[in-house]
Amino acid sequence: MLSREDVLNEFRSAAALLEGHFILSSGLRSPMYLQCARVMSDPDRGARLCRALADKVREAVGDGGIDMVVSPAMGGVVVGYEMARQLGVPGIFAERVDGEFALRRGFEIPQGARVLMAEDIVTTGLSSRECIACIREWGGNPVAASCLIDRSDGAADVGVPLVSLVGLSVPAYREDELPDDLAAIPAVKPGSRGLK
Repeated sequence: MLSREDVLNEFRSAAALLEGHFILSSGLRSPMYLQCARVMSDPDRGARLCRALADKVREAVGDGGIDMVVSPAMGGVVVGYEMARQLGVPGIFAERVDGEFALRRGFEIPQGARVLMAEDIVTTGLSSRECIACIREWGGNPVAASCLIDRSDGAADVGVPLVSLVGLSVPAYREDELPDDLAAIPAVKPGSRGLK
């Protein structure tokens, strides 16, 4: 089992725990950014982290409680793939089409399949809730959600139990509510999605 410090050290050693002034995909601003793409670019590191997360998911939902994994593109794709591999089930991803998550590429969810929604980072839970809604629309039964890092430290409600490797209480601010020290630093947008 990986400790909280073990997980954060994996992010640090991948240069994926960044400090500065960041614009999150939600549009909120934060003094910390976690770049999961850098962490998951090392297959051994990604496997270690997702193995530990899969163990926590099994503990939460029981062995055999997941039929498949669905992740939201883009950030969740690699984590979702590795979670599916660790759990020994199929893994697919949902993509935004006209701003809404949908299944493409011939992906399907068997009616009533018990689905784990696998995400990289949860901040407000919006993308997770949208992906879970897509899973339901396609006939799946979302039984849990997972993420490597829960930036809300348990405060985000995604509509199903959320299992995370680490919960962090990282502040996030609206642009008009920035503290002076953060406002003094130029903002950068390191993520994969445009602003809402």
